[in-house]
Amino acid sequence: MLTREAFLSLNFVKKEDFTGSYQGMRFMLHQAEVEKKLQVYLWSEPFGFEATPDEKKISRFFAFSEEGLAEAIDWMNEQYEEIKKQQPT
Repeated sequence: MLTREAFLSLNFVKKEDFTGSYQGMRFMLHQAEVEKKLQVYLWSEPFGFEATPDEKKISRFFAFSEEGLAEAIDWMNEQYEEIKKQQPT
């Protein structure tokens, strides 16, 4: 499960994208110019963001605040659990 401690401060995201991965799920936090929102992208390994086709990525906007980041982390954990349920065992 992803936790707040795994992420750098939002000040970092203001300057450049923050990327990472969790058990096969990759993610990127980006400061969207539209209303200064936090945009979160998710996609499956093995490829990085640029090498993954757009149709294989999902994204969602959140408030660019600590509360928005907390909501984003909850959403990422929910998406991870949904994907895990769909994979064959």
